[in-house]
Amino acid sequence: MNIRTGSPERADTLGMQMQTSLLARERTANSAWNKLKRNHTAMAGLFIVVVMIMIALLAPLLAGADPDEVHPLDAYMKPLTGGHLFGTDQFGRDLFARIVYGARVSLIVAVGGTLIGGVTGILLGLVSGYAGGIIDTVIMRIMDGFLSFPFILLSIILMTVMGSGIFNVILAIGIGNIPSFARVVRGEVIIVKNEEYCNAGRVIGISGIRLLFFHILPNAISPIIVYATLNIAGAIISEAALSFLGLGIATPTASWGSILRDGKSCLNTAPFVASISGLFILLTVLGFNLLGDGIRDILDPKLKQ
Repeated sequence: MNIRTGSPERADTLGMQMQTSLLARERTANSAWNKLKRNHTAMAGLFIVVVMIMIALLAPLLAGADPDEVHPLDAYMKPLTGGHLFGTDQFGRDLFARIVYGARVSLIVAVGGTLIGGVTGILLGLVSGYAGGIIDTVIMRIMDGFLSFPFILLSIILMTVMGSGIFNVILAIGIGNIPSFARVVRGEVIIVKNEEYCNAGRVIGISGIRLLFFHILPNAISPIIVYATLNIAGAIISEAALSFLGLGIATPTASWGSILRDGKSCLNTAPFVASISGLFILLTVLGFNLLGDGIRDILDPKLKQ
């Protein structure tokens, strides 16, 4: 009798355990990391980004030479000659060391510019989208004024006013990115603030600041992450463009853009100077774009399968 009464209970327990195990495995399979691993192009982009970050972090160990050390007699040595993996530039400086240290500078500028533009643009977008009315109108008209200038032209104007240097490049790129971040965030806030849970929060007396930062922002963060990832790639190109024009990183500090500028004058005699720096810019931008597309596929509910 005990066995009969115990069997259904035992079966129910086993069934619940199996169901719980299946749910746990389904959650694991549908986690962001596992979805990212199934996206081969995103993983390729992640691999490129990680490699470039490691190169930047380990620059003193990898370089093997001072990137600013001049050897005029060794100018324009070809790659794999004289102990120089990538050759030398017009001053006989080791090109591999300059590329490695340039990765650090270029990534710092790109990430720093994205952070400045992102944080400021997010705050302005939150206030504009949530407040609405005259506040929204004033903030967005100011952003429209910034957007009326092409990004590179605005950056050139700012660099002309502020002068060259790493911090000024970061600031110029950050200011140029503010309007785009503000518009992206504003659009998301306008959608999210009218959801039922936001209305319920207002009913129970949650303050506007708490509602904005603890409920609206977390639910609008997905497109911000995607845009920020893609924006880093654009910031790398912007830094390279400014340095190529002589308005970015001041010499002798190495950056991919400044190396590309140095290689412009010797394309016929030493094309490897510009080619190698351009290849690193291409790979890094490609990596961030592939990673950004993969993150978008994961976070965008319209693209979930």
